[in-house]
This record gives sequence, C-alpha cells and structure tokens, in this order.
Amino acid sequence: MHAFGRLLALSSAILAVSASCLHGTSVLKRSVGADGKVKVATFGYSGEKGPLNWAGLDQANTACAVGRTQSPIAIDATTERAYSPPHVKIPTVEEAEFENLGSTIEVLVEGTTTFEGKDYELKQFHLHTPSEHRIHEMYYPLEMHMVHESHDGAFLVLAINYELTEDGSTTEVLNNAIVNLDHIRHPGMVTKTGRLDFSEIAHAFKTQPLFRYTGSLTTPPCSEGITFLVMETPLRLNVKNYNHIKGVVRFNSRYSQNQPGAPNLIQIGAQSAQLNCNSVQGAQTSPSHSRALLHRIVGDI
Repeated sequence: MHAFGRLLALSSAILAVSASCLHGTSVLKRSVGADGKVKVATFGYSGEKGPLNWAGLDQANTACAVGRTQSPIAIDATTERAYSPPHVKIPTVEEAEFENLGSTIEVLVEGTTTFEGKDYELKQFHLHTPSEHRIHEMYYPLEMHMVHESHDGAFLVLAINYELTEDGSTTEVLNNAIVNLDHIRHPGMVTKTGRLDFSEIAHAFKTQPLFRYTGSLTTPPCSEGITFLVMETPLRLNVKNYNHIKGVVRFNSRYSQNQPGAPNLIQIGAQSAQLNCNSVQGAQTSPSHSRALLHRIVGDI
C-alpha cells in the first residue's frame, strides 16, 4: 500500500504538468498528437515560467516551493556514497525514438538496472545543460539523467555529468544519440537516433565512485522520493557535440536546492522578504493576494 500510495501521489501531481522528468513512465505516459508531434512542456527556466515560480504555475507544483528533499543538490563530502554498484544492462539498439519536449531532448530506450537487489526498468534518458548537480562545487557543461521505474512504482535516476575534452574525444553513445539533432530543433518534433551502445556507461557505473541520495524530480511538479545515483567522475564530451546540444536545448538547469531535510530555499527567501518588508517603516501595504501567497509559501519553517 505504501508503494501504491506513493505512485498515486506522484500521478495526481504530474497529471497537471507535461514533459516532466518522469515523461515516458507509467506516471506520465508519452503522448503523440495526430500531427506526429509530442506534447511539450508548460514550464520553463526563465521569467515567470522559471524555477522560482514553478509552484505558482499550478497547485500540483507546491513541492517545488515547500519540499525539503528537493533536487538537484550541491554534492559534497557529507553526501552518502553508494558502496554497492548498480548492474546496468541496456541492450545495443540500431536506433531509438528521439524527441524535443521543449524542456529537454529525450531518448526513449529500454534496459534494466539492478540496485541493492531491486530491478528498475529504464524508460528514457534526457539532458540538462549546464549540469544540475554540482560535485565539490564543480559544475559541468552537460548532465544526463537515465530515468528508471520499478514494478512497485519506485523511481531511480542514474545521473552522469560530462566534461569537455581537449583532445576532441567524446562518449560514443552520446555522439550517436544526437546524429539527427537538427531534425528536432523545435519543441514537439520527433526523429531517430543512430546506433546506441551503452557498454561504456554500464562499465562506468560498475567501476566509478558514486554518490546516492533521496531527492525529487528536478522539474515540476518536483515530486519527492526519487533515488539518485550520481557518478563522481564525468564522462567525455567534445566541444562540437556540446555546442550542437546547447544550440537546441539552450538552458534547462534548475538551481541547486538546500541539503536534504533542510528548509526549502524559496521558503527561506520568502520569510526573509517578509521580515524585511515588516521592518520598513511606512512601507505600502501589500495587495491581499500577495500577502496570502507569502503566507502560503512561508508556512512553518
């Protein structure tokens, strides 16, 4: 019942949001219109559609402003290590569906990752630029999220940062994934990847040090309870591929959240703003709806 309840809560929140990080899972099934285009995101990364106002876009996004285990985070020496490596098994495919969701570009591919005795089915991987997770205060030009779902509705995300190389070398699977990137330059468009061989990624997760923590979706509705395994060592990315990806994706990285269990940074900021406002003598009275919003966001920290 606990797993079912978690899945139900995720489903209820995500129904109101298109193109979240769980796109392609049982919670948010892929939707293609009669015109052959996929449904695109209703949120963004700038202005009133950006992360600071995600909670204001829909009531389903409340966790974005009040959740205490939000992602991404700045990983440091206090972050738990994953001492049991995952077993990543993704068959090589000649091509896969490749689409532009407006909020990211995504590849639909199947595979299985076994972690701590539990099987998770790979549903898709998508890209963020720049990286969302920082490691020891270092950020990277690109981050890949490989989204998995278990039979009981639990979610696992394998996160890989990519660093630019000076010798022009790059990760083969990423290079082949974007061969037709120009065909999906606009949100909603769909095409195919090239041949995808995940052996390098599978080997890296088996041999490289990993961090683990429980966080959230990094897009609305910011639902929590997501297990992250973040690779400490970045994989290779050449400048040509980076510029190609950046030219389509643009900027799609949520700012670093507070450490798991600590108050939400939006709540802290709202409380500070309210205190500063109250301390200003003769300040104009805020509109009633603004006061109500501040009260709802600040809550009890």
